[in-house]
Amino acid sequence: MTLAESLILASYFFVLVILAVYGWHRYYMVYLYMKHKHEVPVPKAHFDELPVVTIQLPLFNEMYVVDRLVDAVCAIDYPREKLEIQVLDDSTDETCAIAENAVRRHAATGIDIKYIHRTDRSGYKAGALEAAMHVARGNFIAIFDADFIPEPDFLMATVHHFTDPKVAMVQTRWGHLNEDYSLLTKIQAILLDAHFVLEHGSRNRGGCFFNFNGTAGIWRREAIIDGGGWQHDTLTEDLDLSYRTQLRGWQFVFLPGHVAPAELPVEMNAFKSQQHRWAKGSIQTFLKLMPRILQSDQPFKVKAEAFFHLSANFNYPLMCVLSVLMAPSMVIRYNMGWYEMLLIDIPLFFAATASVANFYMVCQRELHPRSWTDRLRYLPILMSIGIGLAVNNTKAVMEAIFHKPSEFKRTPKYRIEGTGNGNGGGEWMGKKYRQAVAIQPLIELGLGLYFTGTLFYALANGIYGTVPFLMLFQGGFLYTGLLSIVQQFGGDLDFKPVASKQV
Repeated sequence: MTLAESLILASYFFVLVILAVYGWHRYYMVYLYMKHKHEVPVPKAHFDELPVVTIQLPLFNEMYVVDRLVDAVCAIDYPREKLEIQVLDDSTDETCAIAENAVRRHAATGIDIKYIHRTDRSGYKAGALEAAMHVARGNFIAIFDADFIPEPDFLMATVHHFTDPKVAMVQTRWGHLNEDYSLLTKIQAILLDAHFVLEHGSRNRGGCFFNFNGTAGIWRREAIIDGGGWQHDTLTEDLDLSYRTQLRGWQFVFLPGHVAPAELPVEMNAFKSQQHRWAKGSIQTFLKLMPRILQSDQPFKVKAEAFFHLSANFNYPLMCVLSVLMAPSMVIRYNMGWYEMLLIDIPLFFAATASVANFYMVCQRELHPRSWTDRLRYLPILMSIGIGLAVNNTKAVMEAIFHKPSEFKRTPKYRIEGTGNGNGGGEWMGKKYRQAVAIQPLIELGLGLYFTGTLFYALANGIYGTVPFLMLFQGGFLYTGLLSIVQQFGGDLDFKPVASKQV
């Protein structure tokens, strides 16, 4: 075996081992969740007199959904004299007039609602939240992004947890207004469900740090200030503030039983933009705070879990490296004897991929105990799309590592509700805010074709054990690349699943 072949194989297995370690960590997350699943958080007491709460609604060019948001927030059940609503509008289009009219309409009914408009967008969302907090009258601050429709009982379900003076933030679970709109929205819903139910649930109840998700949560104002306030040197100001605050000794609460419905992105490019922001922001937060976390007096399990949490997106560059090395390593080892390939590859791949299937399967079983088996058919597609995001999120990770600045790009919302089968789903084609990407989808398509060739090679040479894994890579890259191209030129070829029964 030549030196080049040895380097290829060594690199290939090195990447596989790291991915397998993160795969085994998912098993630990499931274990931690199951161990503490019955520990439902309850308020320490109830306020005799309800505190003043400010609800902040940060906006930027949200003309299709701003009315829906303001109407829902103004319908929240809370004493009017104890409630202030701030509409924080950095928009540069028709959203300004729509938002201002909505504020005037509700203010005329006696609601304390204010319209605050900025023209410079300094600090983006973090800057808007920080500036408005200085003029807010509430001791507790709830935040909702434009795509959310909070339930009327949101404040009554969350505010009493602050009777514990150690509690800094209460986060509720995201729901999905348009989960059944398309295959893409169905996969996003499953991804987010696992993030909230298993990740938040296991970390919060297991005594580890978890994070505010930027919306559908409520903060103690004092804790925001003590944690260092809203800072905008990362794209995930929510994750950054969460860790800084918990390092100061504050506690967070996650309420899986209270759901705040929201709209999922229906465009692949919008979904990628959202994932890019989250991936880049998490690595920025890792680089910013991990040294401080490791030097803190937190228990080892808290530090270890913080490391896995904040560093998880480093897996995407490794996935890209693995994608490039998979074909040459297969050829090299086929000539050496492909039984060796199965003995080494399959256990590592199984650790990295079966853990993903188990992770999402457990979540769906927890949320939908009577119909979760119907959702298992989405697991291969979910894993495939996760792989297909590797190019997009690798770019985000590299930008974070090399400190490349980028604008905070909000995710377009089109007021898409229901399904995509004519049942109130709505239409997004022809509307504003659609995003276009030139080069990246071509790279994804190229990788998809690369894996198509690798798949044919495996079939032709009888290397059948690798076929399922190759198909995951092939399908993921072809789907993400092709759908990006088709949608940005005006079409929508995403598959429309049959609406499943919600249990």
